[in-house]
Amino acid sequence: MKVLRALALFSAIFFSQEVFSQKIVYSEPDKDDIRRMNFEIIGKVSGNFLIYKSLRADNYIAVYDNDMKMIAREEHNYLPDERLINVDFFPYADHSYMVYQYQKRNVVYCQAVKIDGMGRRASEVIHLDTTHISFTANNRIYSVVSSEDKSHLMVFKVNSRDRSKYIITTNLFDDQLNHKKRARFVINMDENRDYLDEFNVDNDGDFVFTRFNRTSNESIESAQIIWKPATADSIIVVDVPHEKIWLDEPHLKVDNVNKRYFLTSFYYKERRGNIDGFFFYVWDKGSRAPAMQNSISLGEELRKEARNGNNLRMAFNDYFVRNVIVKRDGGFIINSEAYYTTSRFNSWNRWGYLYGPNNRYDYLSMSPMYNSWFWRNRFTGPGGQPVRHHADNITVLSFDKEGKIEWSNVIHKEQYDDESDDRISYQVMNTGSQIHYLFNMDEKRALLLNDYTLTPDGQMNRNPTLKNLDRGYEFLPKYAKQVSARQMIMPCFHRNYICFAKIEYN
Repeated sequence: MKVLRALALFSAIFFSQEVFSQKIVYSEPDKDDIRRMNFEIIGKVSGNFLIYKSLRADNYIAVYDNDMKMIAREEHNYLPDERLINVDFFPYADHSYMVYQYQKRNVVYCQAVKIDGMGRRASEVIHLDTTHISFTANNRIYSVVSSEDKSHLMVFKVNSRDRSKYIITTNLFDDQLNHKKRARFVINMDENRDYLDEFNVDNDGDFVFTRFNRTSNESIESAQIIWKPATADSIIVVDVPHEKIWLDEPHLKVDNVNKRYFLTSFYYKERRGNIDGFFFYVWDKGSRAPAMQNSISLGEELRKEARNGNNLRMAFNDYFVRNVIVKRDGGFIINSEAYYTTSRFNSWNRWGYLYGPNNRYDYLSMSPMYNSWFWRNRFTGPGGQPVRHHADNITVLSFDKEGKIEWSNVIHKEQYDDESDDRISYQVMNTGSQIHYLFNMDEKRALLLNDYTLTPDGQMNRNPTLKNLDRGYEFLPKYAKQVSARQMIMPCFHRNYICFAKIEYN
């Protein structure tokens, strides 16, 4: 009966279809696809696979057919040659929006164009917003987020010149880039303790993010969910109570089905202590009241399975939350991964680096798990010493709508790289009836792509080796992107070039 109930629950989240086989098709590396090239996997548009590429002053979109043969290379010469700050893509079935920002003199422009299935510009340049500044911008001024159903696009900027008062300006657009609402509001901040993060827009066009208070590299003392309804000019601040425990890193997930906001974090029982378990807080938009609050301590049996050479109390100290999947009934699945670095002089960990005094964890910072090639990790140890990057076990836990644990599982892996963290970590792919976990493992001095699947009852199975694996290709799973119900585009290293592989489940 338990298995049948789990199957029914899982089918409420995912489509009920079986996976029979899988295959990989590789693209041919272009002469310009060197490892220094920047790229962004746009998605599947009108049946073609679009990938944006940028090298020096050249910006173009490469178009691949179903066999990963390049059928077009569309230059976008209207993009500025200099001071192009950032480019984002938001794909739909028959087009994609390219939102970009650049600086010209003392003005930063945020603009957009529509891209068709052949990578060509299909509209005039659409002006979204401008900002006057008195300096040269190296980081993006604007951030852009899309709702889950792609019905809304939010373009926002955070003026933090006055560290005691952040000024946030939002511009809400619909799926045709028609402007719907502009708002401006002020958030009072403690200069050395308050941080903003986890910005989202939901399917109603509401803007939501987190604010939390952290002293230097200590645990979080207070946290809030900040909500701005789509048509409102002001914000609502929701305090997240967590008495007698200390939060680690809040993660905010929008539950569009139930119109709720779900916040989770690892927690400690004392400052800078060992991770004890998960904290949950769910806030309901309709009632404007908390729908659930709970904390779950991780048990001894799970700690034994999840640890990597640590004692039981320290088993989760190297873990970071990677993915949160919200179920239709209000339950949720959390994926976390052990991640750290080592060097001759020091080690990277949540206390020594991520939350350190020289690394403000605010809206411009990037988590070590951020999976964009544009922001890939290249830090070194003290004095420029090389570091070894580690990504070990993945722990998967399922909770019901009350925050009580249903089942757990651990994928055992041990990954490291002395050059960068490009080839380690993993990517998740939802094919309908199963969730796939794809990552590299060193087998006979070669990195081979492994595929584990999560079944509806929480069982983890290792699948047979994917078809058409070629030992000349080194996969970069953390930068992969699912582009359809059963297709994923994953970048690869092939000799000194970057190419792209289509992984398809039939």
